[in-house]
Amino acid sequence: MKTVAIYTRVSSEQQKENKTIESQVGALVNFAKEKGYTLPEEYIFRDEGYSGAVLVRPGLERIRDLSAEGQIQAVLVYSPDRLSRNYAYQIVLIDEFQANGTEVLFVNSPKAETPEEALLLQFQGMIAEYERAMIKERSRRGKRHKAQSGVINILSGAPFGYNYIRKKELVNARYEINTQEAGVVQRIYRLYTEEMKSMGEITRDLNRDKVPTRKGISPWQRSTVWAILRNPAYIGKACFGKTQRTERTRITKPLREKGGYTNRNNANKETPRDQWIEISVPPIITVETFELAGERLAQNKIQSKRNTIEQTLLQGMMVCGQCGYSLYRTSTKTSKRKIYYYRCLGSDNYRFEKGRKCDCRPVRQEYVDELVWQSIVELLQEPALIQREIDKRIGETKKVDPMLNQKVFLEKQKAKSIKAMDKLLDAYQEGLIPIEQLRKRIPELQKRVNETVKQIQDIQIHEITLGKQLELLDIAAFTAYTDSY
Repeated sequence: MKTVAIYTRVSSEQQKENKTIESQVGALVNFAKEKGYTLPEEYIFRDEGYSGAVLVRPGLERIRDLSAEGQIQAVLVYSPDRLSRNYAYQIVLIDEFQANGTEVLFVNSPKAETPEEALLLQFQGMIAEYERAMIKERSRRGKRHKAQSGVINILSGAPFGYNYIRKKELVNARYEINTQEAGVVQRIYRLYTEEMKSMGEITRDLNRDKVPTRKGISPWQRSTVWAILRNPAYIGKACFGKTQRTERTRITKPLREKGGYTNRNNANKETPRDQWIEISVPPIITVETFELAGERLAQNKIQSKRNTIEQTLLQGMMVCGQCGYSLYRTSTKTSKRKIYYYRCLGSDNYRFEKGRKCDCRPVRQEYVDELVWQSIVELLQEPALIQREIDKRIGETKKVDPMLNQKVFLEKQKAKSIKAMDKLLDAYQEGLIPIEQLRKRIPELQKRVNETVKQIQDIQIHEITLGKQLELLDIAAFTAYTDSY
């Protein structure tokens, strides 16, 4: 009896709300019961809110690990596009599962047992990828055309200071000035351009005066003030296409808390100004005030204290073990000199509405840098420790290599098939089965043995190649160490 795992995926909040992932699970569970498969409860994996265009998904990673470890004999998926919307990724995953002796079964797709069925499955994958690309491109072009036509509803809601008035039968959608919020916008520009206050000071002033934000459930943040100071909508030019999606590169606190996984593996990157499409809306401030704010923002970017002149050993590398926030460098002046500290973001009282989240105290930079550097020097002075660490990493690499872990499973599968052939021969000799049944079943078992032997040989070749690569890595690492002394 096959032990199987179920993989399901939905990529949007709307699909999650419509419970489509549960409908997939129900159909797959029923399919497993009909076929008599063994399905442990913990082998049902759901990736909710993850795009099919990426491979790094928690549920998919776990199911690939189970396949590599030989824990499952089949993977049940509702349709090929649930596994991946990218045809190339589908082929990569299916080939990987098959190399591990794991069958991939699509409930809403024919089983690829013949070349024709395999070709049909490939066509389905290509069509799914083509449809996704076409929908994406048509949506992009359609939005761009509407923006060029001045249609305001192509923008994602109205910014702070405006109310979004929905489209009616004879009237298009539009922005209408919110008098109360517009006064706050004008105040922010006045504080920044006339009173020369920083964004941090403006944020504290707004929170001190209990000025409500758009939703009224969170305090003002410096990033919100920064966005208001840069938004050309306030001079009557709401812009479409200001940002584009790119792959996420920054490792943030929420990402660390999720173990490196996130359902949004992308970030917004600003596009060049000449690519923005302007849509006319009612202005709140003058063009002169907006340009003055822009000049000061540009100047502050050049003169910002964050443009570090004096680099430190551990800058940008430390994370608080108590709250998970990053540590930044700060300083204080005494009568004789300037003293630098590493300080936890979570310990800053002014950053959070309810006060600090961490009671970690600042640490002197020179103390931490010296301690870390001494540890590095001591490590480099002990060749045995270096070699031990290299051996440890090589050993870990061998342990986690999925092909090497699969070798034990294939050996068992081979022995099982040979034992089945022996039993068939014994049954035939004792007259328990006819010659026709023997002739039918022996070739199938022999074919399975031959395929298993070939896979074992491939793994042995991979093992030899990996050993040579790790040996070269060992030599290169130790050579680098000896060359430094």
